Amino acid sequence: MQNVAALPWLPDAPEDFRSQVKGMTNGDTARHLATHALNLTQLGQLARQMHRLDSLAPLHPFNLALLSSNTVDFLLPPLVASGARHGLALNVFGAPFGQVMQQALDPESELRSFNADAVLLYLDWRFFTLPSAMGDQAAMQEAVENAIQQTCVLRRALREAGAMVIASTISPPPLPLFGHLDARIAGTGLAFAQAYNAALIESLNGTPDVLLDVATLSATIGLATWHDAPQWHLAKIPFSMDCAPLFADHVSRLVACMRGKARKCLVLDLDNTVWGGVVGDDGVEGIKVGNGSAVGEAHLELQRTALALRERGIVLAVSSKNNDEVARKPFREHPDMLLREEHIAVFQANWQDKATNLVAIAKTLNIGVDALVFVDDNPAERALVRQALPHVAVPELPGDPALFPQHLMHAGYFEALAFSEEDRQRADQYQSNGIRAALERSATDLPSYLRSLQMVIDFSPFDAIGQPRIAQLINKSNQFNLTTRRYTEADIASMRDDSTLFTLQVRLTDRFGDNGMISVVICRLRERDWMIDTWLMSCRVLKRNVEVAVLDEIMSAARKRGVCTVWGRFVPSGKNDLVREHYAELGFAPAGSADDGTTTWQMTVADYQPHELPMVVKGATCDDPSR
Repeated sequence: MQNVAALPWLPDAPEDFRSQVKGMTNGDTARHLATHALNLTQLGQLARQMHRLDSLAPLHPFNLALLSSNTVDFLLPPLVASGARHGLALNVFGAPFGQVMQQALDPESELRSFNADAVLLYLDWRFFTLPSAMGDQAAMQEAVENAIQQTCVLRRALREAGAMVIASTISPPPLPLFGHLDARIAGTGLAFAQAYNAALIESLNGTPDVLLDVATLSATIGLATWHDAPQWHLAKIPFSMDCAPLFADHVSRLVACMRGKARKCLVLDLDNTVWGGVVGDDGVEGIKVGNGSAVGEAHLELQRTALALRERGIVLAVSSKNNDEVARKPFREHPDMLLREEHIAVFQANWQDKATNLVAIAKTLNIGVDALVFVDDNPAERALVRQALPHVAVPELPGDPALFPQHLMHAGYFEALAFSEEDRQRADQYQSNGIRAALERSATDLPSYLRSLQMVIDFSPFDAIGQPRIAQLINKSNQFNLTTRRYTEADIASMRDDSTLFTLQVRLTDRFGDNGMISVVICRLRERDWMIDTWLMSCRVLKRNVEVAVLDEIMSAARKRGVCTVWGRFVPSGKNDLVREHYAELGFAPAGSADDGTTTWQMTVADYQPHELPMVVKGATCDDPSR
């Protein structure tokens, strides 16, 4: 039986873990050590050593506050250590016990002075006034409405203080009152929790607040395991401390997702992973996949999971030590296979090592290796990839393939804050990218290739419809991102009506399909000049003259608004070296540099000449006669 609280998708801690922690010198080492299944003691050891270091680079700093009706001090070290697992250098503040309202509403409180990037609002049923009468639906409705109103007041105050809010559902009380009838009787703890949670989720609509679904998490563990009465009575600790590593991991993966660190691509081994057996030895007819056997059905369930991920926008790829033709045969010929070739964006079947293949897959998809999750039944292959490519996520797998999907999905690699139609289409978009790459290789020259794509680029200012996707791009784009500034959805909403800003959302279609929103630009007015605050672009559309088209649009809009000079800045982040020469290549003049590698560039609007583009331009200023 799988114990989810023990983080079984992570490898065991090394035997010399303590000595490795003592020798830790930087954020990379901390991240490596954090990618093991650590208990509370080990998480505390790692967190203490992280506090001693002068720098945790290249981990990304983030201020996280906990505001709770319970004791949360015991969670601070696990959160710091678990944050490193997800690429974060968390600075964590726990508000004093019993001061929820005071800390949220008082402008001079410790929490408000902490300047949190995000606040986790963790409440449970003990914080609220429960229904006054058992079996009275009206009384329960009133209790739920009052509880939601309290929560909304807290969330609004925290947002006004400039923090993102992570709001948690509540876990039901552990003790049934009517037994199996509890969910049907108004006023029971279970009925109240279910009604409150449904109302909370509904109240999140139209706000930038993020959901931490503690109710589902505690149900996954089991309420009898989640709750710990002695610890509550002793120290007002809201759940078993044995669950703290898992809780900290869930919070950290949400924060990482806010910073755009969720994975994009699932890479699958084939033999004894996607199917049972070795196709090169057993033949298509001899592999185990499909109904009729426990092993075949287990592997089929992993395929079903992969397809479900693809449906929500995760890209699928294959990396197998095999002859290409042999590896493809089950996809083409086996009647019980759910996965087919058309589902796979990149198919790497050869005799190279898996790490080399993973690098090739990332390059083909124009994503970083840190966007990959690699699933392989072979522990030697997993160890090799972890050593060669430490930023690739590699879940541990048990001997029983029936548990493969649980290990993959409980790990939370594909955490999401929202789901849009563009997310649904993303896998197809990457699939089309592979076709475009093949067309580019066969084209005789680049201009003819670009014209053959029949591209249409569409510009528009920020709007309510595009707002979630704009925020998503801003918080997850790293490589083609000139300044790597991060903004919440609430920030984006306020920018829509700011007359001192020029904003662009950019979409691209071609003959292979809709690429969706692929670029975001924010320019800030500074007297009669514009400073490009944010310019980012999806790497899926590199080398297609999109950046030139975006510059044409910026300069056309600047001319129309009487702007004299457009300024740009490159701020190195450790991941955006791809665009270090971006402004130079576009013809901007250098205007200064700093010791940290930041460079400033300028271009005079009056001198700018628009380009002849291999695409149709629609939107914002396309009817400007000066273009």
